Amino acid sequence: MSVIVEITIPSAAFELGQILRIEKPTEISLETMVPLGGKPTPFVRIRNDARETFERSVREHPSVNEIQLVNTHEDETLYALDWEPSDASLLRRILDLDAVLLGATGTADTWGLELRFPSHEALSAFQEFYLDEDIEVSIERIYNPTKPDAGPWFGLTPPQRETLADAVENGYYSLPRQISTKELADSFDISDQAVTERLRRGIATLVSNTLLLDKEKD
Repeated sequence: MSVIVEITIPSAAFELGQILRIEKPTEISLETMVPLGGKPTPFVRIRNDARETFERSVREHPSVNEIQLVNTHEDETLYALDWEPSDASLLRRILDLDAVLLGATGTADTWGLELRFPSHEALSAFQEFYLDEDIEVSIERIYNPTKPDAGPWFGLTPPQRETLADAVENGYYSLPRQISTKELADSFDISDQAVTERLRRGIATLVSNTLLLDKEKD
């Protein structure tokens, strides 16, 4: 079972953070990373007002072959980065564990990364690596993705999603309860029994497609 982890890491400890140096208060985002010619190619988005100094600093980095302008839209520019990750880098270890970098956002000081590991064992190996290398990594969140066939919204139907969201927003699950089942049902022009069934089925679907995934694997 794959696992997704969100981490925060100092820019200086992350190879792409060293390459993609920016100044405050600029923020940079990694749109995606795809294998082109056998190596990962990140697509990087940055505000236009930071382009000149950004391009110059990136081209000066010894591991960078080229940075190519892909598109400019309104006040942002998208680049493709051709570079060689070093063998001892954090990113190389991530790739060696068959993990996928789903996205990243960086500032002058820190980067937030979203990574998908093929298993909890691979994640543990990654944790051992950065602890052994004394790299400061903060784990923000760990979770399992939904079932492949769950579809959007964790498998909820549109009525279930709308009813659950409305129930939470209006305090149906608060203590004390701030809206009754009848009031919730009236807002959807359905019966008390129907709204109760939507909530019950919606919660069951959410749990089945999130919390019970590891249990099903066992």
